[in-house]
Amino acid sequence: MTSSSQATRPDDMSLVWLETPLGPLLAGAAEEGICLLAYPTHQGLSPTRAKRPPPTLSGSPRQRAHLTRLADELRQYFAGHLRQFTVAVHLAGTPFQMRVWRELLRIPYGATRSYAEIAQRIGRPGTQRAVGRANGQNRIAIVIPCHRVVPKGGKLGGYSGGAWRKQLLLDLEQGRAAAVNRQSEPRADSSFVVNQQGVLRGLEP
Repeated sequence: MTSSSQATRPDDMSLVWLETPLGPLLAGAAEEGICLLAYPTHQGLSPTRAKRPPPTLSGSPRQRAHLTRLADELRQYFAGHLRQFTVAVHLAGTPFQMRVWRELLRIPYGATRSYAEIAQRIGRPGTQRAVGRANGQNRIAIVIPCHRVVPKGGKLGGYSGGAWRKQLLLDLEQGRAAAVNRQSEPRADSSFVVNQQGVLRGLEP
């Protein structure tokens, strides 16, 4: 995992839409790793990109390799076979956001934490509201598991993809939902699809 104080510019990313059981996700890769995995409703996604224009799949072989690995790991995750993502990620944010996002990565598969617990664990007790904002500003959904953070009292809380997606992810991880069927496996939009070898056609170097 790498980090930076500045977000990767769109011109420096390789972008592709992936179809998943939760609907389409826009994935972006920089040289260092995955820097974007967002629902169309994400607050940080521009209206133009949210309308799902077919992205021009460009970029280096390294960027394309990150996207290929992400697609493969998402397929394994939704099939119930993967509990920890190993694809390289590149985080960009403030020091506080970085601390929150790194703490999210420490939440075990199938577990949840409250905003207050995250604040405590990063050494900033009483900052649960700021933790909530940082959690909502996470640009790499699922891989950086912001869906595992819930309010005290067992309520579901907010999520950039909507409450139903958050519930589905938690149900999957906690064994309350069956693995998705093959028709719902992640695939790239348009002509970019995951073939039987788990490689995004069009992403090969």
